[in-house]
Amino acid sequence: MAYTLAADLVSFATQERVASDLDDIDLLARLYRPRLLRFVSAQVRDDDLAFTIVQDTLLKAHRNRASFRGDCAINTWLTGIALNLVRDHARTQKFKFWRKAEATSVDATDLANHLRASGSNGDQALIAKQQAASVHEAIGNLSPNQRAIFTMRFIQEMELAEIAGQMNMPVSTVKTHLHRATKAVRAQVKGDA
Repeated sequence: MAYTLAADLVSFATQERVASDLDDIDLLARLYRPRLLRFVSAQVRDDDLAFTIVQDTLLKAHRNRASFRGDCAINTWLTGIALNLVRDHARTQKFKFWRKAEATSVDATDLANHLRASGSNGDQALIAKQQAASVHEAIGNLSPNQRAIFTMRFIQEMELAEIAGQMNMPVSTVKTHLHRATKAVRAQVKGDA
């Protein structure tokens, strides 16, 4: 009986902490925005759009905090919301403008590399930037499911079971998509080298 009471008290305390995290939108943003930005940026490959989607994710989570059942971690719940918003944007063709802008615009990070401060090793930075660009390009060439699973695993650092829950797939299917995505990214990055 004492064990059950102690477990209930721990569970209640955890639920209270989760509820307070979700009630304070500033705390929610401070704790989860960086990971969500990495995840969404890898999906949409546009920093402004990623920031907008993350803001929408946090706002939607805050508005719907009463519906959070606690079946998963807050990060997993937020990632699911973000993934749905990314899918919604893709489905409604809101990416048309961003794709055209990306193809015709100058990348500010490229310009920043040309304006590097003295004393830094430009060759190493250039090599690292090229490798990162190759990986980003390879991720962009994956199917939507492979891209989502790859970024959840390697950017969000989610467990396979969490990814399976978010994607509504069996773990074995997630493993297959992850294996194929990893193989495709490695092959393309090796080919670029």
